[in-house]
Amino acid sequence: MSGADDGVTGQSEFVFELAVCQWAEREWPPAGSATGAGDGDGRPTIVARQIGTKRRRWDTVVVECDPEGLARRANFGLDELDSDLLHVVRNAPAEWAWYRDALPDPGYPWRYVREAVHEAADRGLVERRRRSNSRIEIRRKWTYPDWVERVVAIENKPDLDASAARELGPQLERDVALALADEVWVATTETGETVEPALVEDVPVEAGVLTVDAAGEAAVSWHPRTLAVDDPGTRILERPPGGDRDASAARFEYADPEWKADKRLELAERAYGRGWRAYADTMRPDCRHFRLTDAGAGFLPRCAAKECHPTAGECSGSCPEFEPEPPAWRSNGWPVSGGPGKGIKRLLERQRRRQRPGLDEEP
Repeated sequence: MSGADDGVTGQSEFVFELAVCQWAEREWPPAGSATGAGDGDGRPTIVARQIGTKRRRWDTVVVECDPEGLARRANFGLDELDSDLLHVVRNAPAEWAWYRDALPDPGYPWRYVREAVHEAADRGLVERRRRSNSRIEIRRKWTYPDWVERVVAIENKPDLDASAARELGPQLERDVALALADEVWVATTETGETVEPALVEDVPVEAGVLTVDAAGEAAVSWHPRTLAVDDPGTRILERPPGGDRDASAARFEYADPEWKADKRLELAERAYGRGWRAYADTMRPDCRHFRLTDAGAGFLPRCAAKECHPTAGECSGSCPEFEPEPPAWRSNGWPVSGGPGKGIKRLLERQRRRQRPGLDEEP
């Protein structure tokens, strides 16, 4: 269970992660950073948590965006576009055409493309019509914009001691070798020592280090190297455990730039659709003890019964302190129509939409 409220660095990794996301959304790029879309130029960013590929999931992902492109991305709605939908909307023709003539060969059965065409049309992303010969024709409504400039991955380790660094080091080495993200960072707790322990641990020099204080403010302790995202990457599949008698070779394969570009866009789309505030969907804001603390680190979930910031696993229907909201709370009307739990979800949803310009305001 999370401990007493002594700042975000004294809490669980889950709460630390939320604080890092809040800071990144507010302050990115870091002060004094030599990289980024442009220091202090107000360039928009999209921040999300727990997204990645089949082989790798990152704690925090920051997508640096082209302002005009991000505004035009709003034409396609708030929900993310998966790889099948991206295949349709990015290649939909300006004039009516049979979808199999208009779209490139996907490399998988066309029936799945047909399903994606129907889904895209149902969501209003493309136009669709059926000809007399039963062929489905499509036409684009908008050109899909080039809105993603850079993708930054942050691994959150509040307690980066030697054992945690030994476990994290190989993961970061794989991230650096694959170069799917433009930068790789580690966020850890600030200790106040002359030399932060994270700087002497077994962390690749290509990875940047952020130190986070109790108020949720982060500072750069080590600047990352910009990775070659446009070049082929190396996917490390297996590496020898090491030792004087270990002469085995590492197993790896190359990732071509086209695959990397597609994956980066898919990651950006997931970040756009999910953001980092979706924790309320896996917790119980309908519990009478659930709160949001408006602290310097941002809105963090808090349990009034346990007097702590709970994790997603702790805040569940199986919690012994769980008490559903009284029905009377849900019938009082404005400003908590539907109950405080619904109001909390609406608040988090409004905050997420504010980071995505061009979307229609929710009622």
